[in-house]
Amino acid sequence: MSPVFTDPLWRTSFRPNPVERDLLRTEPLRRLHFVAHGGASTLSTLQSYSRLEHSLGVLALVAHFRPEDELLRVAALLHDIGHLPLSHTFEGTFGLDHHAIGVRLLRTDPIRPVLERHGIGAGAVVAALGGQPTSPLTSRPGLLNLDHLDSYVRSGRAAGCLDTDPALLLSRLVLDDGVVSADRRTAASLVGLVCAEARLHTSWDNVGPVSVVRRLARRLLDSTDLAPARLARMTDPQLWSAFDACAGTRAESAMVRYEPHRLQVMTADGPPDGSGWDFRLRKIYRSAPLVEGRRIEVAAPGLAEELDALGALPTAFRVRWN
Repeated sequence: MSPVFTDPLWRTSFRPNPVERDLLRTEPLRRLHFVAHGGASTLSTLQSYSRLEHSLGVLALVAHFRPEDELLRVAALLHDIGHLPLSHTFEGTFGLDHHAIGVRLLRTDPIRPVLERHGIGAGAVVAALGGQPTSPLTSRPGLLNLDHLDSYVRSGRAAGCLDTDPALLLSRLVLDDGVVSADRRTAASLVGLVCAEARLHTSWDNVGPVSVVRRLARRLLDSTDLAPARLARMTDPQLWSAFDACAGTRAESAMVRYEPHRLQVMTADGPPDGSGWDFRLRKIYRSAPLVEGRRIEVAAPGLAEELDALGALPTAFRVRWN
């Protein structure tokens, strides 16, 4: 790694600490380079950047706001090491939870020895990621933290929804008790990105491929001796290879990659026709920045209404092949 890292989105530079350099040489961090942040929607969109790119972006934000906080910087770098292949696509399926997996990885080889060599306890990192005390990585429910800030802005750039230069946007942000705070104009840009992300998650581009890949994973586990814990530590290329190697998943795996246009997605309130399968989104993210240090409901009620309107987006769908 170069002596100075410049994040390509935020265009802010910092010098990685020795512990950060050592962590970036470990398998759990390197693996994130082969896991798509956008999950299965990378098949139908240009959301093709990796979990490692996002993790480095969150580290860049922490290094910008809290450059001397070594523990918080390490937590930023490690916050996503438990993610499954294709990120959130399988979250909650088979009892898998990337937060729980990440905690286990922090307490075992090769991460724990690296942390201990630099005088950092794995328990301290776990506490920082668990919001003890409240930090810019976790903040309070419903409020914008640095993890989600990077996700919204990075996704917005990939989707062509970013109306503000990220470096300029960053210069207009402050942290207020660990929560991202912005002026009224910048808060409006951030709310626009939050809404765009929610619309993407409830669109054909996400629902169609995600629902298929979840079906394929269930069939793969039923048809082979692959354990859920092993699937959870695969990279995206390894998962696709496993689908291709299994007779029960090979054909549909090829279809979702090369013929996704054949997928039809309908909201579940439509008339059932006996074909296809049901799919339900687990949640719609809609965290809000503070507006000049005040809750958005008080400082900018119009923006709060935009976020509240996301609650009307559909979360239950019926999907089928045409």
